[in-house]
Amino acid sequence: MSYQTVIIEDDPMIALLNRGFVERDRRFRVAREFRDGRSALRWFRENTADLLILDVYMPALTGVELLRRLREMEVGVDAIMVTAANDAKTVDGLLKLGVVDYLVKPFTRERFQQALDTFCHHREAVSQQSGSVTQQELDAIFCRGAPPESLPKGLQSQTMARLRECLAATAGAGCTSDELAASAGLSAVTVRRYMNYLVERGEVESRINYDTGGRPSVLYCPKQ
Repeated sequence: MSYQTVIIEDDPMIALLNRGFVERDRRFRVAREFRDGRSALRWFRENTADLLILDVYMPALTGVELLRRLREMEVGVDAIMVTAANDAKTVDGLLKLGVVDYLVKPFTRERFQQALDTFCHHREAVSQQSGSVTQQELDAIFCRGAPPESLPKGLQSQTMARLRECLAATAGAGCTSDELAASAGLSAVTVRRYMNYLVERGEVESRINYDTGGRPSVLYCPKQ
């Protein structure tokens, strides 16, 4: 199952950037894109989605007005704001409309990914509940800050953090699993498991290096 995502952004370059960030994460699928809020509102009268990537400043209908209309229509879509609007009144109004996260342009890919992770954390936490909810379960749903990264079975957060540090130290030049293993004090087999995960996630890219003078090797480097 993929979370159906709608991007509403009047700047084509920012819309393209948002789409790229969303599509890097296999948990999401971009269902539609709109350049103004009014077109999106018409679409939502007969369709639905899980998540909005929404700007504030748009022609015809602003992001604030669109979100208010959707709430009046009882459309239960979540929203991540990606906008240059950072005045206190706008931020307060959007928070009262229940936005999941708020990103001020310009933003980094890592911060965008954190917003997607926060959305998934909330959705998964709610879906696991049935009947009454304990305080501990509510605390997990409404946790502050970035949720802990949910790693596949067998991968450890401390090891992941160490490998990310080692990759960052290469300054984008890339390194092999053997080089990462030596730097992090791990086995090459372990490193490859973590790198495969990061490649699938879209955080790291791999390429074949034929300039070794011998057997080709795989180079890993963070995506820019």
